[in-house]
Amino acid sequence: MKKKTICVFAVLACMLSCTNQKESRIVIEGKVVNAEAEKVYLQKFEEKLFFVIDSAEVVDGSFRFSTVAPLPEIYGLTTDVQKGQLMVFLDASPVQVVLDPSENYRHSEVTGSAEQDLYADYLRQSDVVIEDFIRAHPKSLVATYVLYRNFSYRLSPGEIRANIQLLDSSLWKTQYVKTLEALIETLLRVEPGKPAPDFTADDTEGRPVSLSSRLGNGYVLLDFWASWCPPCRRENPHLVALYNKYKRKGFDIFSVSLDRTKDAWLKGIADDNLTWTHVSDLKYWHSAPAALYGVRAIPSNFLIDREGVIVAKNLGSDELGEKLAELLK
Repeated sequence: MKKKTICVFAVLACMLSCTNQKESRIVIEGKVVNAEAEKVYLQKFEEKLFFVIDSAEVVDGSFRFSTVAPLPEIYGLTTDVQKGQLMVFLDASPVQVVLDPSENYRHSEVTGSAEQDLYADYLRQSDVVIEDFIRAHPKSLVATYVLYRNFSYRLSPGEIRANIQLLDSSLWKTQYVKTLEALIETLLRVEPGKPAPDFTADDTEGRPVSLSSRLGNGYVLLDFWASWCPPCRRENPHLVALYNKYKRKGFDIFSVSLDRTKDAWLKGIADDNLTWTHVSDLKYWHSAPAALYGVRAIPSNFLIDREGVIVAKNLGSDELGEKLAELLK
């Protein structure tokens, strides 16, 4: 069976007021190498995006931050807010940074943060078992983030809840755990056997189209994708083949894009020859239909029958082909 690759994303549901973080002083001393820069920007991670909260002048290649902000937390350092950042886990300890913007900050170095060291160690590992990782680091923000970002999309509601319980209770009020708790409730509403929640979004011509208006004539694949998502684009030719094979036998596709711009969305549709119904609110990670279905990774899909009931979810193209062959013989 073909291995399914995805683009992962997350939507935060909680503000600082519901966490147990404290306002503390962030002290960062650093040097910029392999680039000319006038400023370094300190960014806070929120809703999978980074927002600038401070900046520091670069003088003779050096910069310094002494900023009061929530800790422990995830922050970003960048010399250009349009071109990515170095993600860093900060606590109350001063850190030293060698900031190298080349190759998307891959060769940058951070010292002084035990949490950052743990995250770097996690990235070097393969085949991590999330339960074991949390048990080894129950009080770590890294363990919380890894569960939230890298594993929640592949876990059942019960598995997510069980992993939350493995975390130290001091982390239960973080924005990451609050998001996971809300996700559990959403996932329970969109399990196979449950009615597919209806929604309306604009199609490529700007006309509102509801999911329910496309149900009732056979099986519909509710497909979440984006033109910027390489795994989605690799999957699209297989969807085209299945659509052409089964569209006269009662199979349709209703695609929801997580694109940011209409031009990119339309180009992706045209380039991949996707001739079925497409909608999008062009809100990127904040897509309302994606939130309604608890989608945290793309490509993601839900197969819905003529009665509007979800019969399967997150089928790879091989699995989808086998399912359609079974249902539409």
